[in-house]
Amino acid sequence: MAKRYAVVRDRGRQHCVEEGEIVYLDYRDDIKDGDEIELREVLLVRDGEGVKVGTPLVEGAKVLMRVLRAEVKDRKIRVFRYKKKKNWHRTVGHRQRYTEARVEKIVAGQD
Repeated sequence: MAKRYAVVRDRGRQHCVEEGEIVYLDYRDDIKDGDEIELREVLLVRDGEGVKVGTPLVEGAKVLMRVLRAEVKDRKIRVFRYKKKKNWHRTVGHRQRYTEARVEKIVAGQD
């Protein structure tokens, strides 16, 4: 059987997802662990029957996800800034936050 996957758009980013896969989405502060997310902006779906490409979205298609961890932090990145000959320097750190979710089901939608 052919692999079932979809390309979804979430908050300006596109993710290629399969059923059962763990995906890291941009952090959302309005959800908690165990919540279900429904993404309706599906750009492409492949199932056993073929490929459906949206113009721009596939009509009636959606991806259901279950939140595993509402907040996951990436490793810390340190940026060092300086101005030569001025004795000025700064170290700035950043840690990106993500939401970890598992793809439960891909609904292909209508033809």
